[in-house]
Amino acid sequence: MTTRRQLLTAALAAGVAVPLVGAGTPPARLTLPAPTGPFRLGTVALHLVGDRELMVNVWYPARDTGRHPLAPWLEAAPLRALLASAGLDADVAGPRTAGHQGAPVLPGGRRPVVVFSHGSGGHRSETTIVVQELVSHGYVVVTVDHPHDSYGEFPDGRLVVPDDDVSTTPWTHAEDVRFVLDRLEELAAGRNPDAERRPLPAGLAAALDMGRIGMFGWSKGATAAALMMNADRRVRAGLSLDGPMQSQPPIADLYRPFMLMTAEFTRTAEDSGVAEAWPHLRRWRLEVHAEGGLHGAYCDHQWLIPQLAAITGMSDEDLAGWIGTLDPGRAVRIQQAYPLAFFDLHLRGQRQRLLEGPSPAFPEIQF
Repeated sequence: MTTRRQLLTAALAAGVAVPLVGAGTPPARLTLPAPTGPFRLGTVALHLVGDRELMVNVWYPARDTGRHPLAPWLEAAPLRALLASAGLDADVAGPRTAGHQGAPVLPGGRRPVVVFSHGSGGHRSETTIVVQELVSHGYVVVTVDHPHDSYGEFPDGRLVVPDDDVSTTPWTHAEDVRFVLDRLEELAAGRNPDAERRPLPAGLAAALDMGRIGMFGWSKGATAAALMMNADRRVRAGLSLDGPMQSQPPIADLYRPFMLMTAEFTRTAEDSGVAEAWPHLRRWRLEVHAEGGLHGAYCDHQWLIPQLAAITGMSDEDLAGWIGTLDPGRAVRIQQAYPLAFFDLHLRGQRQRLLEGPSPAFPEIQF
């Protein structure tokens, strides 16, 4: 079966395999939608070294952002590698995020922390729309690259690409997140966990509330979120963005809140472990389903691939094969609204009517 990494790679490759630029003409730049919350965003990359070596980004509400540059969605070298994996030596300008690199943290006390785990052969930026929305409403979000299963770059310029010869399971992702939480506890205690001891944004240590931790993931990373909750009680609430929910050992009973946002991996889908996992969700649980959405409905693919389709002249029929019939603009609103409501309910204790039943504002969402 074609993986979603291959699908996105092909789509990105299609976006540059057209005579759209001449000599000296800059490539078309993709864009991301702006977050809706009141806070400006900062972000910093950390290089963490233990049994495994990995990169994470810490995102946080920021102040005095004007002199701090915007972070790229994906660095140039990993993006080129993503394209080259399709057999094309081409370039495209990836989006700029709303996160200002190294900006000082906005004072306001300790904030809930949410960790993100990506899908198979993905990268830590693939749900930047969701990440930016959470941060703009006052969360700290930590996005994790999983070695041998991601596209990324280390501070010394070493390129990281997926390695099919190295087994990385949802349990591998979960163990990576446990390691990251240990390093975040060091950070919250005032120590710098970065391997090169690069300067941290002012105020970062004081912004992390390690007593209010949530986790979400897309695809394999979503399964890892449930496994992480089996393995580590520090995670108080988990969110699956269309996770297959299949692993060995399988998901065991969970006694903390867990929500499923499903598209292709539903409780009735043949190649899904959602039906088997559902009875193991022993406390607050909810499945919401986006009608017309495919596997990428809850990540940045749903927004970026239509832009590539416009560049390439892709037919409506072919585009629907990539993103289904869920309108990209509506998908963005769903991505912004439902994860925020979930974490506001379970990490902040704020009632969320959006999660209590169907909403006329989101007719695409089925309970």
